[in-house]
Amino acid sequence: MNIDRRHLIFSGVTGVILGPAILAAPAATAPLSALGVDAAQFGVRPGTSDDQTLAMQRALDQTAAARVPLVLAPGVYRVGNLKLASGAQLMGMRGATRLVFNGGPSLFSSSQADLITLSGLVIDGAGKPLPRGRGLVNVVAGSGLKLNDCEITRAGGTAILLEQAEGEVARNIVADAANVAVHSFDARGLIVSGNTVRGAGNGGIWIWTSDKREDRTLVADNQIDDTQARDGGSGQNGNAINVYRAANVIVRGNRIRNAAFSAVRGNAASNIQIVGNTCSGLGEVALYSEFEFEGSVIANNIVDGAATGVSVTNFDKGGRLSVVQGNLIRNLTRNPPDGTEANQGHGTGITVQADTAVTGNVIENAPSVGIEAGWGPHLRDVTVTGNLVRQAGYGITVSVVSGAGAAVIANNLISGAKRGAIVGMEWSKAVTGDLIAGTSPYPQLTINGNKAR
Repeated sequence: MNIDRRHLIFSGVTGVILGPAILAAPAATAPLSALGVDAAQFGVRPGTSDDQTLAMQRALDQTAAARVPLVLAPGVYRVGNLKLASGAQLMGMRGATRLVFNGGPSLFSSSQADLITLSGLVIDGAGKPLPRGRGLVNVVAGSGLKLNDCEITRAGGTAILLEQAEGEVARNIVADAANVAVHSFDARGLIVSGNTVRGAGNGGIWIWTSDKREDRTLVADNQIDDTQARDGGSGQNGNAINVYRAANVIVRGNRIRNAAFSAVRGNAASNIQIVGNTCSGLGEVALYSEFEFEGSVIANNIVDGAATGVSVTNFDKGGRLSVVQGNLIRNLTRNPPDGTEANQGHGTGITVQADTAVTGNVIENAPSVGIEAGWGPHLRDVTVTGNLVRQAGYGITVSVVSGAGAAVIANNLISGAKRGAIVGMEWSKAVTGDLIAGTSPYPQLTINGNKAR
């Protein structure tokens, strides 16, 4: 008997028949294999120039109602505007089952649908423009989402757009999205992990909430390369990972290379953890916690090549309460990206303002400042202890303008600071000699145990 490839793929457990009460003809006798129901039983055919949307929609609806997977054989399918009902499961052969977008607001969309699975598919947006506020894959208000082991390519806007979603987006490749690769709004318990993102037009992975509230998304172990800022701006675009307003988000273990602005940018994102990420080739601040946040931990990251390594700022807007610990930061540059001003402190390793402990960091090659404590009057309760600064313009600077608060600078080793190891500043102007000896006319400063060479 001649056994073709489809027979090998879809033969398996053939003794289960889906009755006509669940599946309409011709699917009434479709076998339930080890993988699922063969989409060919519904008239879905790969490799044709015909639009397969109607046949595939019928297959998705009926298998979702039966709570069984629909399986696509290898080949190219031309489809658009497919709706996913609760329980829809669509599976393909990784790298071989390609769905090419024919047009519409999205290729896949769902609303108020739970337990959706997309797996093993190449989802090709063909560069067709998407409406504003839509994704090539667009999920609204669903739980139990599994978008796994797919390749989403050439989206003419945002590749994956999620609203009020719970579930996981894992082990996918998202390449050449014109806007954002993965954009989540108001998540209800989301895991974004193990994905590879390449060449996103404006952003890699964005976790946003519509107002400041708990989000709890985990963004872990992703690889994000070559994030651009096609729509311009001074930092709203061009970030590999952006957390906006969302609280209690963990950004962990990601490898980020070549972003126009930041590797990880938390804006008004309270209790954010940015830990164990490896980042290189950043145009602006590598790791950013800014504006109206309370609580951030930036720890054990590697930054090699950025305009600024770590920035914890905007005390004037309520930004406060942080730990910056154990980071390795090197090879900073004074050259800012387009859209930013040249005098914004580029070439600095770490800059902090309020209620922050800076400890155990290693900074090398910071042409402006190794560690900057405060800016103008925006300084309160900062400790800078046990850090190593090598080859910097100033080793450590501290604001001494009227109204600046307390700081402790202790037990740091500063090597090769060209303009001074520890220096008091009024904004960008040095107004003291080197304070390394520990004598200071400013009662709010405690400086002791530091060593310079």
